[in-house]
Amino acid sequence: MRGLLLESPPLDVFGQMALDEALAKSKPDAFCLRFFRWAGPAATFGYAQRIREVELVLPPGAAGAVARRPTGGGVVPHLDDLTFSCVFPAEGVLKPTEHYRRLHAAIGAELRAAVPGARLAESGGRAAPRGPGGASQCFVEPVALDVLAATGKILGGAIRRYGETVLYQGSLQLPDARPRAAELEAAIARALAAEWRLRWERVPAPDAVRAAAAEGEAKYRSAAWLRRF
Repeated sequence: MRGLLLESPPLDVFGQMALDEALAKSKPDAFCLRFFRWAGPAATFGYAQRIREVELVLPPGAAGAVARRPTGGGVVPHLDDLTFSCVFPAEGVLKPTEHYRRLHAAIGAELRAAVPGARLAESGGRAAPRGPGGASQCFVEPVALDVLAATGKILGGAIRRYGETVLYQGSLQLPDARPRAAELEAAIARALAAEWRLRWERVPAPDAVRAAAAEGEAKYRSAAWLRRF
């Protein structure tokens, strides 16, 4: 399978979500990896979460830059994390947890050199712990198949299927993740290349995908989407 390392300019949280959705809906026949370049602090929350519960646990630094993801999961602050997404063919694998395990097992193993003690959580709950008011928070406590280190959970993500295409959105939460971005991004790219037998090509996001993302961004900015549940 071809491996495409997609380059994109700094975007706000609404642009990031729209670009991921547009890429997934384009149904690429390659494995696409994209590292987010953030235009500012932000937070995202899972597709099915209730906004009234989410608002009780949002980080103060993300005010005004909060988006409902197209994927599930809990509340994730994007203040100093390394955020990335993968879009790839499902190849007949039906269960999202199988993709999640494969992604996190590969990345966790490769991160051991950069993050001492990195390992896959083989046990734990199936849903992120709930905070005040009932909103799940992705990084409060680990759940099964998260990546852990001595400090606790460091990598979590969420998956959605678009037909035969998989969208994964992940967040690597380390205090120095962004200063070490080059090192950590290289480790993630190596892990995925080894697991899926890829040779990376660095390319810009296709014009058609960027056009669809620009059109779809309005949805993520809208109150109707933000307050959907």
